[in-house]
Amino acid sequence: MSGMFLHAADVVRAELDWGSMGWCCRPKGTGMNNLVVIEVNFAAGGGHAFHIHPRQEEVIYCIEGQVEQWLDQEKQILKPGDSVIIPAGVVHASFAVNGGEKLLAILGPSINDEDGYEVEEVADQEPWSGLK
Repeated sequence: MSGMFLHAADVVRAELDWGSMGWCCRPKGTGMNNLVVIEVNFAAGGGHAFHIHPRQEEVIYCIEGQVEQWLDQEKQILKPGDSVIIPAGVVHASFAVNGGEKLLAILGPSINDEDGYEVEEVADQEPWSGLK
């Protein structure tokens, strides 16, 4: 493959109870095997609760709005242009402050042939269940 253009109308989107995810880069459909890039949009009151990517590093970049970002048990507010660097296996969470927030999540390496994405939810475990 020599590359490709991916127009906004062609991005595969998943609607979730807390917002939506747009798959900008994943093995299925792009053939890319080392990067996973996801546009994340939060609904008002939404967010991706505490979770880990056991074998993937992640960079979260704030595009719009203000995001309550957790890294382990530390919380900061991300504003447009801010980012957080997350090593593999580190618990983290992202929540909308006002609604309409937009992030870009970049993960690597890709883990599987479908979405390339591996996640374990831990929001129901201590100490995470008592933080938000």
